[in-house]
Amino acid sequence: MTTWNPQPAGFQEILQTIRDSTDTQNKVQRTITHKLNSFTRVPDYIAYLAYILAALPQEEDQIRTIAGYLLKNNAHLILKASPEVAEYAKSAVLSAFSDSSALIRTAAGQDIVAFLGVLEPRNWPDCLEQLVAMLDDPNRQEAAFSVFEKACEDFPRKLDIEINGTRPLDFMIPKFLMLSEHPSPKMRSHAVACLSYFVPINSQSLFAHIDTFIACLFKRASDEDPSVRRHVCQALVLLLAARPEKLMPEMANVAEYMLYSTKDKNESVALEACEFWLTFAEDPDLAPYLHPLLGRVAPVLLDCMVYGEDDLLWLEGDTEDTNVPDKETDIKPRHYGGKSHGLERETAGNSDEMTKRGAYGQETLDDDEDDYDLDDDDFADEMSTEWNLRKCAAAALDVLAVRFGADLMNVLLAPLKDKLWSTEWLERESAILALGAMAEGCIDSIEEHLKVLIPYLVNTLNDPKPLVRSITCWTLGRYASWCTQPISEEHKNQYFIPTMEGLLRMVLDDNKRVQEAGCSAFATLEEDAGAELAPYLEPVLRNLVFAFQKYQHKNMLILYDAVGTLADAVGRALSNPQYVDILMPPLTARWNKLPDDDEDLIPLLECLASVTIAMGPGFAPYAPLVFQRCVNIVHQALLQYQAYQQNPDLDEPDKSFLVVSLDLLSGLAQGMGNTLEPFISQTQPNLLSLLTVCLKHPQASVRQSAYALVGDLAMGCFNLLRPHLSAIMAELILQLDPEPKVEFISACNNAAWSVGEVALRYGRDDPEFQQWVNPLIARLVPILLHPKAPRSLHENAAVSIGRIGLMHPALVAPHLPEFAQAWCQALYEIRDNEEKDSAFRGLCTLVQTNPAGIAKSLLWFCNAIVRWNNPSPELNAMFQQLLIGFRNHDVAGWQAQVAVFPPVIQERLATRYGV
Repeated sequence: MTTWNPQPAGFQEILQTIRDSTDTQNKVQRTITHKLNSFTRVPDYIAYLAYILAALPQEEDQIRTIAGYLLKNNAHLILKASPEVAEYAKSAVLSAFSDSSALIRTAAGQDIVAFLGVLEPRNWPDCLEQLVAMLDDPNRQEAAFSVFEKACEDFPRKLDIEINGTRPLDFMIPKFLMLSEHPSPKMRSHAVACLSYFVPINSQSLFAHIDTFIACLFKRASDEDPSVRRHVCQALVLLLAARPEKLMPEMANVAEYMLYSTKDKNESVALEACEFWLTFAEDPDLAPYLHPLLGRVAPVLLDCMVYGEDDLLWLEGDTEDTNVPDKETDIKPRHYGGKSHGLERETAGNSDEMTKRGAYGQETLDDDEDDYDLDDDDFADEMSTEWNLRKCAAAALDVLAVRFGADLMNVLLAPLKDKLWSTEWLERESAILALGAMAEGCIDSIEEHLKVLIPYLVNTLNDPKPLVRSITCWTLGRYASWCTQPISEEHKNQYFIPTMEGLLRMVLDDNKRVQEAGCSAFATLEEDAGAELAPYLEPVLRNLVFAFQKYQHKNMLILYDAVGTLADAVGRALSNPQYVDILMPPLTARWNKLPDDDEDLIPLLECLASVTIAMGPGFAPYAPLVFQRCVNIVHQALLQYQAYQQNPDLDEPDKSFLVVSLDLLSGLAQGMGNTLEPFISQTQPNLLSLLTVCLKHPQASVRQSAYALVGDLAMGCFNLLRPHLSAIMAELILQLDPEPKVEFISACNNAAWSVGEVALRYGRDDPEFQQWVNPLIARLVPILLHPKAPRSLHENAAVSIGRIGLMHPALVAPHLPEFAQAWCQALYEIRDNEEKDSAFRGLCTLVQTNPAGIAKSLLWFCNAIVRWNNPSPELNAMFQQLLIGFRNHDVAGWQAQVAVFPPVIQERLATRYGV
């Protein structure tokens, strides 16, 4: 042992605290936790923990194990420890790894993995040597292999290194391959698992033996031990993702084995095998190999989607539990992002990369956007939160549907029909799940069947089994966009209204799972229906309001979402006094009941932000109290953060209260306009002073919401904002960054948008704003020209350049040649709206001021003009004047240029503008 020795007083205090930690009283636990946290400041804390674990055989195993657990959680402290302390801790855990007690050995094994991860194996090579030596010791090999498996899983790259001129893996990989033949199933399982973890990192030490490794997998494929088979399946999945070319020659055999394993009675084996089909389907380059297998794979996946007996025990699906309070553990943490300003595009594109699939938490997002909609995994919430065979099979079916569309539908049509009309409710339920999973990819081929399927699904909402009703809600939500299409009165009466009424009934079901599914699906219907819901607002609101009396804690959060989404969907239709009188009393009752620091206030504030915008002036009676409370919450949150900055030992305050309060103030500014001015003037502390502090907040989401509020106040209450703008603009300019970190993109977006709003409100050639024009253009143009800037940032930067140009053409026009082409490329796909209109009026004003500036970008300029559907009369007149001016300036030159434009642009220029 090394020279470190415990001090008796310190040792006794730590040991006694660990003994006390076994007390189950909450109050005692809180004190103990605080005390244990304070010990982390003791320089040799980890040595004391290692000492208790390794050197106190007379102490109870439970106490020594807790010390080991604490040591694992504080392993990072070894990096700051003195050499004596670090050496003692390392030698003590290795010593404890040979203890006579299995509990102590397990705890020591976890500590070894934690230390190896923190120190990295290159800095603790003797540990690796000892572990490898133990693999030959029959009494210790299993424990050593268990440590290796965890280390290989957690940090394979840290093991794939060179130490003193040799690569440990060059010795370890052949050893693992040899041990895959071991008589003990646990040893075989560890061996295959360890080997598989080096596949995703492309370890050359493994790939040097790739053929032996694949032969080993085929040999172990029929192992009688399910754990070994599970790791074989896992390894084949990882190989398919990393080195598919190695499996392709054997694909017939691999596919056969994986189909067989997907039906394995052991669910963990079946789940790993099912992952193979999900991985296979997700790689577009492998589609030609997968297509011939579709007829066999899809029906197997369909069978995997039937609930197992274990699932049914866990789900307690048949209870009418609406009056049973939720356990706090049922409620997943939610993340509240700030308000983000973006523009809608005309087309979303057709490529697979553009589709945003929310069904299983496996979204493909347009990779330059940053609104990762993590709450959109509508499938992950559809059942238990654990990933399981049913969920994996549904996810694989979803990806297959996107990849193969009609071909998949042809394969599954007959088995789906059989299951949908089966007398077994579990079969029907699984088929309804499959229909939902296929909704996106197979919509073209399913569409002809929807005239039968939608009434079937609406009717199935009457099924006595809650699990059938809940999955039916989810699937109806997946087809909501078809149901809500304004095709004809007949379509509305046959599909839209029955779906809406059916889902509203489910919102008020007596089973909590059905309520949740119904409310979520209804929110999807609201988004898709938009203004089409306006005529039905009274019954919709009465149902949602009734749910406020009925729901327990978890579903109340989903109900807030549904109310907020409804407000976003119908807009000002909600300002009807009759609707205000229905909706506001339950929201006000919740508002009055919750204190300022209650986390349930956060989703309520978020919901109210949408409601205030939609109700507009109709919200006036409620505005004073809401405004004052939001300002108070902002003030308190800033004070708490200030205290935290001065004393980092405090817990960092939750930024969500601050973010949603700023967003609700934005909603008030949008909904109430200049009628909000008296509240801003009379309320203390002053909102605008607080806003200036928020703009400097270290948390990006706080700045994001603060910049949105600046833009919204500029639109509605500019006179009050103006005296504060010198401080605000200094912060806004700093925020504009051509290549922001991912977490700063939305803040940068909102800053870019709000400067355009501010520029418009100052008016033409205002001398106060002129001081900011060049600094702004110097920041916005590089954003527009930067190839890696997210598209949303390009768009907001372009709009603001146009708006600043509209107000200050003489200062901006000289820069036109730099950005004209990129500007037109950024905005030609954006839907017609007022923001785009003012930006284009700005560009036209710049072209009038500096006609030569557009010369090299004329094709893009004309393309952007003809992509408009309904320009305002003022903008259309500017287009006409400029185009005729170009033609008349040089008729022959104009004709020569236009002659090489794409035919569609030539045709529209001639039809609309006579040029």
